[in-house]
Amino acid sequence: MHYIAWIILGGLAGWVAGKLMSGHGYGVVMDIVLGIVGAFIGGFLIRTLLGVSTTNLIISFIGAVIGACILVAIIHMVRREPLRT
Repeated sequence: MHYIAWIILGGLAGWVAGKLMSGHGYGVVMDIVLGIVGAFIGGFLIRTLLGVSTTNLIISFIGAVIGACILVAIIHMVRREPLRT
């Protein structure tokens, strides 16, 4: 059940990051991948920089969205796509 929650949270975080950073999502599978990888990045940043535990669902989601936004920004830099203004 824990992995299903990760996939759902990752999918939502990836979708939100796709909407915030580019104005569109990247498809269901890519949104989930971006969200899950972003959750790892965001969780690491929240734990190391802020010293906050990521056991709370809301903090985990915010961290996942932040991490996914960072990941989308890196993807845009590599692909040389303009970010949404």
